[in-house]
Amino acid sequence: MIPVVGLFAGVALGLFLQPEVPIWLQPYLPIAIVAALDAVVGGARALGEKRFDDRVFVISFISNVVIASTMVYLGDQLGVGSQLSTGVIVVLGIRIFANAAAIRRRFFHA
Repeated sequence: MIPVVGLFAGVALGLFLQPEVPIWLQPYLPIAIVAALDAVVGGARALGEKRFDDRVFVISFISNVVIASTMVYLGDQLGVGSQLSTGVIVVLGIRIFANAAAIRRRFFHA
């Protein structure tokens, strides 16, 4: 119940305050969000399989965001930022869909 209240409070604050993302952070924010979403979907899968560990989830969440953002930053420094961003999105997207498929199979037996 507390996570749901926190989610609604966060959405309400975001809509009310309308924070602006700094220009230097804008290229990395979508990658960080997809990396965080990967950790959340992986955590939901682990929860459904009754093997969820909060430490693993937090470490996965933080490390996914840091590693993905660092890869995109290094790609920008090397001049291949868009190609590396696409690669990161594809890999994380595959992981998200694989976890979502596992969740679907577990709950719907399909």
